[in-house]
Amino acid sequence: MVGMDESMREMMLSSIKEYARRNFPQDVLLRIDREGHLPKESVRDMYDPTKLGIHLLLIPPEFGGIGAGNFDMYQVCELLASIDLGIATSVFATFLGLDPLAVGGTPEQKQKWFTRVANECLLCAYGATEAEAGSDLGSLKTIAVPVVEGGKTVGYRISGNKQWISNGGIADLYLILARDTKAVGWFIVEKGTAGMEFNNPEDKHGIRASNTVAFSMDNVYVPAENLVGLEEGQGLTQAQAVFGNTRLMVAAFGLGGGWDALGRAISYAQGRVQAGGPLSDKQGYMHKLIVPHAVRLEASRAYIEEIAHRLDGSDSHSLATEGAIAKLSASEAGNAAAEASIQALGGYGYVKEMVIEKIKRDVKITTIYEGTSEILEMTIARDRWQEHLKTRGGYFSDLAKAMDTLQAREPMVGASAAALALRAVGEVFELCREQKLTRNQHVLMRLGELVMYAETAAVFCNKAAEPEYSKAVKFDRECWQTMSRLYSRTAAIRVAQDGLKLVLGYGDGSSAEISKRLSMDTISDAQKGTRVDMELVAEKLKGVFKKA
Repeated sequence: MVGMDESMREMMLSSIKEYARRNFPQDVLLRIDREGHLPKESVRDMYDPTKLGIHLLLIPPEFGGIGAGNFDMYQVCELLASIDLGIATSVFATFLGLDPLAVGGTPEQKQKWFTRVANECLLCAYGATEAEAGSDLGSLKTIAVPVVEGGKTVGYRISGNKQWISNGGIADLYLILARDTKAVGWFIVEKGTAGMEFNNPEDKHGIRASNTVAFSMDNVYVPAENLVGLEEGQGLTQAQAVFGNTRLMVAAFGLGGGWDALGRAISYAQGRVQAGGPLSDKQGYMHKLIVPHAVRLEASRAYIEEIAHRLDGSDSHSLATEGAIAKLSASEAGNAAAEASIQALGGYGYVKEMVIEKIKRDVKITTIYEGTSEILEMTIARDRWQEHLKTRGGYFSDLAKAMDTLQAREPMVGASAAALALRAVGEVFELCREQKLTRNQHVLMRLGELVMYAETAAVFCNKAAEPEYSKAVKFDRECWQTMSRLYSRTAAIRVAQDGLKLVLGYGDGSSAEISKRLSMDTISDAQKGTRVDMELVAEKLKGVFKKA
């Protein structure tokens, strides 16, 4: 395993909390949101090793950094997002900017640039996105033309336009993705290089503390030694190699933002009296606006933690699909939780002074940047479709069998419902194969969403069955296992109902026959016990989040 030990991680988290308490109280964050920018000096202050040194987290120790692992970074990112997602994005931009170098740089390049970033506290930007390329990095129009002297490439002249670049107007170092003579490559460009022209910062809906700009490049010269890896055509491979890591961080942003909003709503509800009692005692309030979102957030946490451990362990794969599942689950959960929290506060949730309105505007970006939810659905569906075909349906069947075994060992985690969800997904995939329904793009996207629900349920069951779990989990074992049961039931009924709708809507067949193949009656019966479990979680939530 890589990363920090528990005591070091807790020390870092405590330092971030204390730094935020002193430098970013609520009135300051609201002012930054109104003004629409965080001064560069404030960002750089967080990089000062005598104060926080947050940029050192992902720099390997041999280059003067801390060398945090993915499990460490998930908790750091969740915490930063709960403070302010715009500030979190500014910090994340440097981590993201260094990723191509981390996976594709030569030893000499890593030594030079990691050491400089560590010692000089350089802010970085990740220059991939373009106005017409978006999440499709293969459609880039920025070009890098070789400069040849004496038959040898000595440098490149880069021309093109970049859009939606975090830290774009304040960075010291830019990692620019551009077309080379083979495909695309990453190029390291330093601040002040001639030919770069920056637009004014974007006036954004949310994450207004984060500097986001578009900029143009006109024959920007970089020496050949600044091509990451010193080999052309490796840019997409280098970008894809870190999707598992980077999307896990954005998943943690969704988790942090969602819980920040929901925690405020739970605290508010305990002090808000209506019809003779606090809102937190009202079943209609808690069972609609609070409990389902708390469950969904904790299911996302379980999945994030599982993938973080795998990435930090001996898993040799980049886990790009699993990173997509983590981000899709947590970002959509966080956005939904923030929306519900506004509703939970009524008119108070709609005013800026209560902060939840700002959180909702901020957390929405997690469903967009680093791969939109729609791109992630396609990524998940395509990968699992190949697994389904390759294993002749065995992929989901094997996962379901593992849940059956878990149910026999740990009956309280809801693994039987997770098994039903997985088998239902497998049947939906098979029905789509039989009728060739994946020719419809929308069908493929919906399959990705259903996979997310079923596989997240399975992981949540596994994590809830563990005798110990991370300190990031705020709830006792009884509560977390109850949440796992609730999520598994929801996943099963969601897969069955949406799968039935999908097959009948885009294909044909008998509703009764398809329902039978999806085990609709058994999945419906599995919903028994929901009320009791919802009430238990509601009580536990009130204990964790005290009255405001």
